Amino acid sequence: MRVQIIRGNGGPDVFEAAELERPKAGSGQVLVSIAASSVNTADLMARDMGPVVNFIPTPPAVLGMDFAGTVEAVGEGVRGYKVGDEVYGCAGGVAHHQGALAEYISADIRLIAKKPSSLSMIEAAALPLVSITAYEALFDRMKLTADQTVLIHGGAGGVGHVAIQIAKDAGAKVFATDSGSDRLAAIEALGATSIDYAAEGVDDYVARLTDGRGFDLVFDTVGTTNVPTALAAAKLNGQVATTVSIGEIDLTQAHLRGLTLHVIYMLIPLVHGYGNKRHGEILKEIASLVDAGKLKPIIDSVHPLEKASDAHARLESKSAIGKVVVEIAA
Repeated sequence: MRVQIIRGNGGPDVFEAAELERPKAGSGQVLVSIAASSVNTADLMARDMGPVVNFIPTPPAVLGMDFAGTVEAVGEGVRGYKVGDEVYGCAGGVAHHQGALAEYISADIRLIAKKPSSLSMIEAAALPLVSITAYEALFDRMKLTADQTVLIHGGAGGVGHVAIQIAKDAGAKVFATDSGSDRLAAIEALGATSIDYAAEGVDDYVARLTDGRGFDLVFDTVGTTNVPTALAAAKLNGQVATTVSIGEIDLTQAHLRGLTLHVIYMLIPLVHGYGNKRHGEILKEIASLVDAGKLKPIIDSVHPLEKASDAHARLESKSAIGKVVVEIAA
């Protein structure tokens, strides 16, 4: 089967075309013929960071965590899936798991779900990692309820644009930061109030939009250097969730404001084999929201498998709105 492989860590140019033997569906797995994959920030980290954190696969490796495709074979003990089913999930490209920049993948059925019927394969491939991340942060961790105020940092990004939609559907009053006219317009089109972080500091927009009280929940999809800003935006005894907390971070505001800080690391099932079932459950919920017309991914660009390097470069440019997708089979 055709794959894109990395033999060492570095920039987008480390990808090269290769041929590998097609995997088999093991116990509790299905073999999926992949139609499309998508690129996430975690893929960039896996490509260029080397063995800094525990999810980095050892080169030579096939990256790619998200996929949508068609079941080609069913492994022992599998119930609920059959050959021909269209599925999506986040089940590879981490640790010892072969990734989705390939024509086939063997996927743990606990990490997948039936593809939303209203979406194309390209659209469905854009959703797994970002939707699981957003759902876990907003509902599993921060217990979002109707009428709460929610601030999302990075609202036009992959996780951010999904988080806006599911928070709006839950009845929250949603605000989102970003910068640049196109990105701010995308946030407004999704029904959130946009905040240009380059033009207005956190103290100013907290004063303007919350009378200085702070937001009930803050979801930081930028991470690390932005965490102190997220903490400063939360109300007293409020909650903050962040997707990246690697490195030294000043938690002074968390103490002074009595905040609860949640670190969202949705790769735990793939790295540790813990909590796999929950990911499949979330993907089923997401599919229901999509098919009810309440959630739709924004596709920034689509690249062929042979141009996986271009897809990575596009996301790395930080100019992408929504998701960057790699098409495996037209």
